[in-house]
Amino acid sequence: MEFIQRPLCERTGQPFAYDPGPGIVSAGALAKPPAWHRARAATVFGTASRTLIHALKYRDRHDAAALMARLMRHAGAELLTDADLIVPVPLYRTRLWQRRFNQAALLGAGISKMSGVAMAAQVLKRVRATRSQVGLSNMDRRRTVRGAFVVAGETEAALAGARVVLIDDVITTGATAGACVTALLDGGAARVDVLAFALVCGPARVDV
Repeated sequence: MEFIQRPLCERTGQPFAYDPGPGIVSAGALAKPPAWHRARAATVFGTASRTLIHALKYRDRHDAAALMARLMRHAGAELLTDADLIVPVPLYRTRLWQRRFNQAALLGAGISKMSGVAMAAQVLKRVRATRSQVGLSNMDRRRTVRGAFVVAGETEAALAGARVVLIDDVITTGATAGACVTALLDGGAARVDVLAFALVCGPARVDV
């Protein structure tokens, strides 16, 4: 498993091949700034990290969530230091019924317990089903998730002015995270960072 360490892009969390100096962001982040403030991940998406993700999502190996959460807590230490809320990426209700659990919520609960940052699993809702994103281009992924997430009205007071860490298992193109971050900012959050277990680096295609 390839763990992500500095040097890395301060905005996207993508590791650099060499150290360009403190506070540097990648050319991609400069050209197309992400919706979030900072993103971090514990590992580069690859064979080993995919095995853990699939064990959790598709084989109900909840013990994998404990290991993944510990690694994410370490990778996201700077994000969690002054965070007010942890918010997991939600599943649509039919997908949640089929899977019986939300893997992002399991990871978020573990990180919340270790860090002391409160988890607010009901803040963000997925209001429509979206097609599988496996094999889709970046543009198609963004089109698929556009408008799919909203902030629950009854939670707006808790979200107002909050510094949020959004939790997911993997960041691929950033389309899902970006749609969630936009909804949280529109709902009143002051800042949103993103923390994932794995991050796709380079042109790799993802099957998750």
